[in-house]
Amino acid sequence: MTRSGLVLALLSGAVLSSAAADDREYQQAQFDYQLHCQGCHTPDGSGADSVPRMKNEVGVFLQSKAGREYLVRVPGSATSALNDKRLASVLNWMVREFAGDSVTGEFQPYSSAEVSELRQQPLNEVDKYRAELLQALTGATGRKQ
Repeated sequence: MTRSGLVLALLSGAVLSSAAADDREYQQAQFDYQLHCQGCHTPDGSGADSVPRMKNEVGVFLQSKAGREYLVRVPGSATSALNDKRLASVLNWMVREFAGDSVTGEFQPYSSAEVSELRQQPLNEVDKYRAELLQALTGATGRKQ
């Protein structure tokens, strides 16, 4: 094999390895959502009973710093048994899977460092905070439709 052929083969292997790692992370995030979140938020993100809907709506929160932080600071996220890296992966997975057209700009994925910092201050009055946040972002009441 020529030197350029060897370099190409190594680069191809690195790309495939990276794609496999991305696929494993995606599958782990999906599994973590199924295990830790879908009992209340349902498999498709539509939300059960009085649980807020994520499907086609979660991206609205990414329009502001406070909204982005909210998604980490809600008790289900902040107090989750998932470590920071896996929680960041689940949040990123949820945005990719459920946000739809509600994401209005380029999504900057959550990092484990960001999650680590934000989950130290979980929200207490979640319903009130969410309603005020949605009112500021969209003029909506924040109630589940």
